Amino acid sequence: MQEIPNQLPEQLARERIDTMLHEAGWAVQSMKERDLFGHKGVALRENKSTGGFADYVLYVDAKPVGIIEAKRKEEGQNMTVVADQSQRYAAAKLKHLNNEPLPFVYESTGTVTFFTDNRDPRPRSREVFHFHRPETLEEWLGQPKNLRARLQDIPDLSPEGLRPAQIKAIANLEKSFKENRPKALIQMATGAGKTFTACTFAYRLLKHANAKRILFLVDTRNLGKQAEQEFQAFRPKDDNRGFTELYSVQRLTSSYIDNSSQVCISTIQRLYSILSGKELDESLEDSDPNDSTWMQQQLDAKKAVPVAYNPKVPIEQFDFIVIDECHRSIYNLWKQVLDYFDAYLIGLTATPDKRTFAFFDENVVSEYTYEESVTDGVNVPYDTYMIETDITTKGAVIESGWYVERREKLSRAKRWQQEDVPVAYSGKDLDKSVVNPSQIRNIIREYKRVLPIELFRDRVNADGSYEVPKTLIFAKTDSHADDIIRMVREEFAQGDDFCKKVTYKAEDDPDTTLSKFRTGYNPRIVVTVDMIATGTDVKPLEVLLFMRDVKSINYFEQMKGRGARSMAADALQQVSATAKAKTHFVIVDAVGATKSKKTDSRPLERKHSVPMKDLMEAVGMGVVEEDLFLSLANRLLKLERQLTPKEQQQVTEATGGKPLRQMAKELLDAFDPDAIASEHARRDAIDRVSQETVQTEMARKAASAFTGKVTDLIEKVRQQHEQIIDTHNIDTVTRSEWDTSATTRATAMVKEFGEYMAALKDEMAALRIYYDQPYRRREVTFQMLTEVLERLKADRPQLAPLNVWMAYQQLEEVQGARPKRELTALVSLLRRVCGMDERLTDHGQTIDRNFQNWVFGKQAGPLKFTEEQMQWLRMIKDHVAQSFHIEVDDLDYTPFDAQGGRGRMYKLFGDGMTGVIEELNEALAA
Repeated sequence: MQEIPNQLPEQLARERIDTMLHEAGWAVQSMKERDLFGHKGVALRENKSTGGFADYVLYVDAKPVGIIEAKRKEEGQNMTVVADQSQRYAAAKLKHLNNEPLPFVYESTGTVTFFTDNRDPRPRSREVFHFHRPETLEEWLGQPKNLRARLQDIPDLSPEGLRPAQIKAIANLEKSFKENRPKALIQMATGAGKTFTACTFAYRLLKHANAKRILFLVDTRNLGKQAEQEFQAFRPKDDNRGFTELYSVQRLTSSYIDNSSQVCISTIQRLYSILSGKELDESLEDSDPNDSTWMQQQLDAKKAVPVAYNPKVPIEQFDFIVIDECHRSIYNLWKQVLDYFDAYLIGLTATPDKRTFAFFDENVVSEYTYEESVTDGVNVPYDTYMIETDITTKGAVIESGWYVERREKLSRAKRWQQEDVPVAYSGKDLDKSVVNPSQIRNIIREYKRVLPIELFRDRVNADGSYEVPKTLIFAKTDSHADDIIRMVREEFAQGDDFCKKVTYKAEDDPDTTLSKFRTGYNPRIVVTVDMIATGTDVKPLEVLLFMRDVKSINYFEQMKGRGARSMAADALQQVSATAKAKTHFVIVDAVGATKSKKTDSRPLERKHSVPMKDLMEAVGMGVVEEDLFLSLANRLLKLERQLTPKEQQQVTEATGGKPLRQMAKELLDAFDPDAIASEHARRDAIDRVSQETVQTEMARKAASAFTGKVTDLIEKVRQQHEQIIDTHNIDTVTRSEWDTSATTRATAMVKEFGEYMAALKDEMAALRIYYDQPYRRREVTFQMLTEVLERLKADRPQLAPLNVWMAYQQLEEVQGARPKRELTALVSLLRRVCGMDERLTDHGQTIDRNFQNWVFGKQAGPLKFTEEQMQWLRMIKDHVAQSFHIEVDDLDYTPFDAQGGRGRMYKLFGDGMTGVIEELNEALAA
């Protein structure tokens, strides 16, 4: 609404309120022109009551339902005082009417609006973006209880089918609802089932609280598809039908929201486009919302387009909003989408930061860390393997006189040039200003070398061949990813299907490649920059190879989470045939990513995938936005360090004397509180200007340098700035070993396992025999060992036998491959901790060795077993290998019954049959 000059503040507020009421479907009338029966909803001005004249009384079907207390804009900060006044009007009798107290109460300046529903269990005002529609108030009045009252009636949660962390999250979330807290944060480790948790509490809200509609908000199309699949697969425990059979689930692919849908899945980009009235480029849903989507809208509008009221999507459209990956989708422009709706907000994230906690009012209803998820067996632990090369660590020098290849970053066009002066570069310059193919090749070659001898020894076949585990490589840039892919295919001597790129710029459809990576044999290795660094599930992943450093601790934790997902052994074997189970994953650190200093502070760069030219054009066209200014300043500072003196002089001349560093400083100062305050103090002493005016002028000054001519020049200089391809300096691997911290963790796990087993020996028969009565080992049965395993998994799930086996593999030379079964691994571990074996040995190998020794000893004299007798002895040996003990009664069952059972063995061994069985029990257990 355009403001008329010289209007009184009260008039201006009334006009804003009138406009808002009209938009929400209310007819605004004065007492003289009133027609309460001509419209569904009427807002009647200056309605007299026993408490005085109410600014507006809201009528639905000619019945009073609420009041609006209008105040000047300047009074917006005193709404708590105004609330007392509006409640008096709501409780008063209207002239000519013997009405009950009115349930719906608003206070508004036309800019700030608060709303109270007096039917709430403990009525509390809340800020709303706009007024509700008359149809909505009518619907609410027709309900025996309103939403906040219905939330009080949600029954206790049944724990069936839920993990402890999920039970805690849902129970505490529902407690938060009952306390009428508007925001809640669920922090749950990657892989712990955040979306399943959301499906569960969404089902309960729909069923028990009769919620009208729930919005599941994501920030990429890929996450939206994953959420839709989760809802489709979800089956509640108290109903035989699936979620989508009970409730309508709609994933938004247009601006149309189906009124019959009860769960709506949308990207925040799409909702922003709907509410701001801007057309959405469908491709923009593929990337992080803080990047190109935002920028394109800024360029279109020349300024940040605010969210505006949309009658097709009223503020009451959703009762609850679930924000997935909320640590990156709740700030800046996107926050407007969340502020628009009158709904409870529930955040889901594995890695919140300080801003996330602040946004959700520090109402963390559940904290479930990665370490806790590993302890519970929900996620798998990881080990770190370090690969260092000489050039990665020290850099190198390109001597003068050398002919080197230069490659344009964007076009990848190449040319040869003889260097006039020496060019020294550090490891940080790699794959930015300099590409050293030997450095990339040596890292990939070393990874290939250590796979079968260090990382995954159990994947080696008898002929020496091995299966490469599913591997994700993190690259610095799209160009770097291309270089890595070429090296991987060459070093592993494989075709294109073996290694693929999954980035927003990949030629192959990323969704198709991801699907194959999850469920197919190929690709075995995928290279990415940012696209699947967070949020995207690839459960079969067993290796993360870092060829880029990461400074953000949250982002690094998200990247690590890609490998943490647990997976059933049979499902893993469908894509990795030689894998026995996913017991852990390996971080291969080739750039020191696990050692570098991390921070949770906000970086300058906030528009990572937005081209620099777009940033400069937006600033030059008048867009004033903090993230934009800081990102462009960051790019300019980086570029300034890369340009030659001649190139820097070109830019300075084009800007009329401003070098790149000064341009960057002016951009930063425009949003630096200290710089603004300093400039304001100086200016205010001269011409009495406001701080807001000073900041506006500082922003204009910073933006004035970015003329079309300057933008084109900087872009031309930047694009022509080439990468040197250093083929002269050949790299060598200087370190290739397990990280010492991984060894420390393995040592601690082995020690804890031994101490725990020893502590239980007085309680459990099998352990008592192993530790104190070794002569009775032949008496240990399958059931006795099962009891030990069940107790171990209940008390110390992190000490699962296969995990402890892997820890031993890092500390000593283990004999034999890792067992497929936990029980056989447990027997081998017990033999090791009890001192029976000097090193960890596969149980099957121990049984085979003991069997051969027993047979050899028996046949050393006159006794010679027949071939049929040997067949029976081998069957007994195999049975003991699986069941740890044999009784005569076992001969009546598989596999012995097919060979004639105990009767046939008696014919073969006569009266010595029982003695043979007893001897084998003792000998094989030795």
